This record gives sequence, structure tokens and C-alpha cells, in this order.
Amino acid sequence: IIVADDRSDPAEAKTVVTKLITKDRVAAVIGEVASTRSLAGAPVCQQNKIPMITPASTNTAVTQVGDYIFRVCFIDPFQGYVMAKFASENLKAKRAAILYDIKSDYSQGLKDVFSKEFPKMGGTIVATESYQAGDTDFRGQLNNIKAAKPDVVYVPGYYTEAGLIGQQAREVGIKCTLCGGDGWDSPTLFEQAKGSLEGCYYSNHFSVENKAPIVQTFVKKYQKKYKKTPDAMAALGYDAVGVLVDAFAQAGGVDGPKVRDALAATSKFPGVTGTITIDKDRNAAKPAVVLRIEGNKAKYVTTIEPPK
Repeated sequence: IIVADDRSDPAEAKTVVTKLITKDRVAAVIGEVASTRSLAGAPVCQQNKIPMITPASTNTAVTQVGDYIFRVCFIDPFQGYVMAKFASENLKAKRAAILYDIKSDYSQGLKDVFSKEFPKMGGTIVATESYQAGDTDFRGQLNNIKAAKPDVVYVPGYYTEAGLIGQQAREVGIKCTLCGGDGWDSPTLFEQAKGSLEGCYYSNHFSVENKAPIVQTFVKKYQKKYKKTPDAMAALGYDAVGVLVDAFAQAGGVDGPKVRDALAATSKFPGVTGTITIDKDRNAAKPAVVLRIEGNKAKYVTTIEPPK
């Protein structure tokens, strides 16, 4: 079992995975984390019939590379559905605005699904504005959003911009709730937001506050070993290894095609990020959690299951 190095760029990722398979003769690859790097390494695994499981690459294209490529995280479109459902049912929002990163496939994907699902639930998209990663002034877009009088603003980007967007939203007089996706998940978000996102929400893969026994056992063991609290990436990595080890057991060894078949047959695997079933597209059908920002922490609010 080899975990590919997520610090490499896509070209280097391909080189690393090629070396792991052709020289180190690995039986499987766990990784990578970022979708762009997984898309670079996945064709190498597919060509050599080496099963690959990404813990956290949420772009839908990753598993479309081939039948040896799997994931244990949910996919981007599901997060768009999750926050549309939460905004409609939990926040009772009727009017939503969206501010997304026009250069990000991740942000675009979440925006597209939210835009489709929220109206199905009785809501209206009253404004859609965009920015680009690296921007620092969002006041023009936010003033347009303010004029549309939304009940909620969906910001499906990364923490690198979300904190600043939160600050400037309050500066221009937007008082409603802001919501995001797992791209918000970073301690840096709280530092950059400076309290502006207090009471706001984002979807994620995992919460240490989930009281399920399997989650709490994992949290305690992780804290004992590493002297810190596990984040979503740690939990997803743990589940990726668990699913693979289970597939080795079901396959009776490490033969690539047999392990691939066992992975494809994974059903109701008890993961710490949720019960995992691998669907026909080798994606994980599993729930998401919604977290609320309180102080400098993200508090567990609820779990939302995939639509049936």
C-alpha cells in the first residue's frame, strides 16, 4: 500500500505513480488527494491494472478514467445538493445568491448543482456573481448580491477567499447566513474571517463531534497516537486504507483484477466518514455532515444522506 505524495504537481504525480508501479511493484495506490493530481496518476494505474483509491479527490472525472480507479469521498455535485437541502429545510431560505470561483472546476460544479437543486426545493436564485482565486476585493459582487436581498449566500470556494469574502460581506451590509463546501475546511478560515462567518455553515466529510461509536473510537486512537485532533483528510485516509484492506481480504490476496472486483463490490463498509457503498461508477455513496462555525471551531449540526 503506497500513499502518493500530494505535494507534487500533476506532471510529477504521474512520474511518482509510474515509479511506484514499475519499480517498487506496489499492489495498490492510495492517493492522491487533489483531483488534478489524481487525474494525472490514475491513467498509469489503469494501464497497469493497479487499483487506486483516492481519499479526497471529489471531481467527478477522476473515477471516469477507468475501472481500476475508486474513491471513498463523496463527489462535488453531492455537496451542492447537500447545501441546497440544508438551506431550504434547515435555514428555511427562499432566496439564495451565489458567489463562486469562475476558474475553479470544484467551485463551478458546486454552483451548478446548487443552482439546479435549490429551485426544485421551492427556492429562487436571486443573484449569481463570480470571482477568481487570488482576488482580494469582492465588494462589487457583494453589493450586487446585497441589492438582491437573499436569505442565504452560497460561496462554494476555498478558505483562501472565503474568510475575506465573509469580512467584506459584513462591511457592505450583508447580514444573512453564508454557506460553503469542504473547501472551507481549514483553521486558516477562522483567522481570515475574523468573526465574520460566525453562525455560518459548510458541508464536510467528517466531524469529530459525531457521537457515533466508530467515530469516537477513531478520534481517541488518533489523538493518543498523534497528539492532535484528526481532520477530514485524516478520516478519509483511514477509510481508504480500511476499504482496501477489506478488499485484499475478500480477494484472498493482492492480485490486481481480483482486488478491483472486491473494491467494486464494497457495500455498507463501516467507515468513520460514513457507511460506504461503492456504486457502479466507483464513487462512494455516503452521507455528508454540515458544520456550523462557532468561535474558532466548526460544530457538528447534522448529517445529510444521498438522495434516493
